[in-house]
Amino acid sequence: MNREIMEFDVVIVGAGPAGLAAACRLMQQARETCRELSLCVVEKGSEVGAHILSGAVIDPRALAELFPDWAERGAPLTTPVAADELYWLAHEGAARRIPGWLAPPSLHNEGCYVASLGKLCRWLAEQAEALGAEIYPGFAASEVLYHDDGAVRGIATGDMGVGRDGKPRPGHVPGMELHARYTLFAEGCRGHLGKELIARFRLDDKADPQHYGIGIKELWDIDPARHRPGLVMHGTGWPLAGDAGGGSFLYHGEHNQVVVGLVVDLNYTNPWLSPFDEFQRMKQHPLFRQYLEGGKRVAYGARAIAKGGFNSLPKMTMPGALLLGCDAGTLDPARIKGTHTAMKSGLLAAEAVFEALAGGEGGREPISFDARFRTSWLYDELYRGRNFGPALHRFGPWLGGAFNFLEQKLFGGRLPLTLHDRRPDHEGLKAASGCPPITYPKPDGKLSFDKPSSVFLSNTNHEEDQPCHLQLQDAAIPLAQNLPRWAEPAQRYCPAGVYEVVEQSAGAGLQINAQNCLHCKTCDIKDPSQNIRWAVPEGGGGPNYPNM
Repeated sequence: MNREIMEFDVVIVGAGPAGLAAACRLMQQARETCRELSLCVVEKGSEVGAHILSGAVIDPRALAELFPDWAERGAPLTTPVAADELYWLAHEGAARRIPGWLAPPSLHNEGCYVASLGKLCRWLAEQAEALGAEIYPGFAASEVLYHDDGAVRGIATGDMGVGRDGKPRPGHVPGMELHARYTLFAEGCRGHLGKELIARFRLDDKADPQHYGIGIKELWDIDPARHRPGLVMHGTGWPLAGDAGGGSFLYHGEHNQVVVGLVVDLNYTNPWLSPFDEFQRMKQHPLFRQYLEGGKRVAYGARAIAKGGFNSLPKMTMPGALLLGCDAGTLDPARIKGTHTAMKSGLLAAEAVFEALAGGEGGREPISFDARFRTSWLYDELYRGRNFGPALHRFGPWLGGAFNFLEQKLFGGRLPLTLHDRRPDHEGLKAASGCPPITYPKPDGKLSFDKPSSVFLSNTNHEEDQPCHLQLQDAAIPLAQNLPRWAEPAQRYCPAGVYEVVEQSAGAGLQINAQNCLHCKTCDIKDPSQNIRWAVPEGGGGPNYPNM
């Protein structure tokens, strides 16, 4: 296949906070030293921000390092956190507020902002372009390219106009090869190219398995009389039960809007659990109903979250490339925040790569990154939160919460003890026959909704005549193994109704509605047989979030 080749000093995969922070810092350094630097960012979403979804309560620490005058520049952080409220939800009608002094210091949000990460990324993209970076939305990086010696050479974008049968359609356009002296992978959680690189270079040999949650979020317009700008609410307990961990949140942003969501840890064991339906049930609780009732749901989305923290961090460098942000898993689970840590990883990478390029290197491993990382506040913050997730997984919400309170409050996260959780999330499911089925109430169309209407609000769209990007390694496994043993949990863990077991003329079959896919990656993570591989569809496909 003849593909056009473009040469750059640096190629960045993903226009999220890590990739855009790296782009800005690289171009700043080029200006400061009067050096020429060619840099491009490729983004699979139809526009910057289209695939961005986060809570989000944002710590501006890394942003202030990148642009000390971010407020004067008009960065969309306009709603400072005004109050923190933490609740224990005992059941569907009760909530007990936990006093602030009993909450670990990491859960306090003074100095942070309730914001849309999508808006922030669009703003960062404007800054990067003003500095001279090229940004190409709608181009999906589908393949890693390598030199003969094994070093990363760059990426290839996916073809446009390939039919479901794998043959070119009229108007077919081959992908491009983007060659670079250094390639930075900032695809977000469970990046499909990052996954390949971690395996190829054995970057996680010394790390615990990565752990994940699925975050489901809605944006609501609410009654102005109920709106409290800057209020940050977190809940734990109900509706999750047994060994299903996670937490709920509701943040009051600007313009009489709130964001409400639920994070479900993907190490849960009951295959009958549906994170989407747990979230719909959660909103009926009086704690959330008091704000949402009478309001209007205006957006919906879901995204997996890499929450293994410090213990699950892979090596982030390899010859010719680096992993950044959630592609590596830099989210701080103790603070429930990942934007500032992703951005800081991008800043550190930019400085290491620029140093290598200034020294005439290209294609070699940017070895100064590791020293920069280990002496940074990013390393210190992640290290101090290293026991947070493992404590909850091993001891449960009460004992684990008590451990985290004591370690964070009394020892500042520096207790001379490191807990580990070495069981991958997908290995946790028990047999369906040994677990109680869960009956969820029907949606009322006011506070709770079904999957089709929710996917509609995500503005998700894919070209239907293209190869399915949700690839089964063995087409027989869903019915031969997953259905009899786990009641095919893909029907429930997917928050978009992508997977359905349907009766066909030849018997039951697994139907994959790939056009509904929100790109959350949960199927790639939670499938108990590890039989589903998420790959990129045509560029521009997927959700089109307005300001999530």
